Amino acid sequence: MSNIIKAFINITQNPIINLVDYYQGRNRINNSGKALENYIQDVFAGTINEDNENYRLERLQEVFSYQGNQNNPPDLILKNSDAIEVKKLQSKNSAIALNSSYPKAKLYATSSMITNACRTCEEWDEKDIIYTIGYTDDNSLKSLWLIYGDCFCADKEIYERIKNTISDGINSIPDVEFTRTNELGKVKRVDPLGITDLRIRGMWHIDNPNKIFEYIYEFDEEADFQLICLMKLEKYNSLPQVDRNILENLNNNISIQNVQIKNPNNPIQLIDAKLLTFKV
Repeated sequence: MSNIIKAFINITQNPIINLVDYYQGRNRINNSGKALENYIQDVFAGTINEDNENYRLERLQEVFSYQGNQNNPPDLILKNSDAIEVKKLQSKNSAIALNSSYPKAKLYATSSMITNACRTCEEWDEKDIIYTIGYTDDNSLKSLWLIYGDCFCADKEIYERIKNTISDGINSIPDVEFTRTNELGKVKRVDPLGITDLRIRGMWHIDNPNKIFEYIYEFDEEADFQLICLMKLEKYNSLPQVDRNILENLNNNISIQNVQIKNPNNPIQLIDAKLLTFKV
């Protein structure tokens, strides 16, 4: 079974910086966003250097139970393990656009924002979620964060309280016909002819980890590429001992640190965490 440590190790052993050129050579993509998605699939599946596309697809089927798209998060689910969201940025400090989906500390099978295919891809109720956040220019991957949602996203009740309050307020407007929706609201037949509809959408953003966690990690402007991985210490300790042993015995520009991070639900409290970094 794949996990975040295996992905981290695979990246350190195969730091593909020129993603677009690499994946164009395999006839898979023509833009940096799709290249990043392919790279994330490959680092978790262990297929970065796999030239046989049929074997690669078989391996992806073994490793993942679900693949979504831009409109149907998450982007991937590891079989019997974590969900994965892939985000591409073109500035090292720009906010992450989440569109209509609020930040997630966990992914829940009861969420109205996921598809039935996601909900039934395996037996599950709740999953940890990894945000993979790549900073790229038009061709190259400059940095990549692998970070669990519960390190920087609050519990779902925080976001749903705001969302529901706005939706309830919109729905309380008199003499307006509303339609059930996953968005903040949808108004039908606004005008006398009944020919105009209004969609009311939330556009969620969250700060970049480079900004959120500058108190434990300083972005290295001199590095060609840097990989940063952050998770709670209890999550790190729950991962297979054999994978942790392999990681902790590598010495190729890898740093492994015990740190403390702010509790997303109560910032005055500090949480024990593990910070892994790699630079070239």
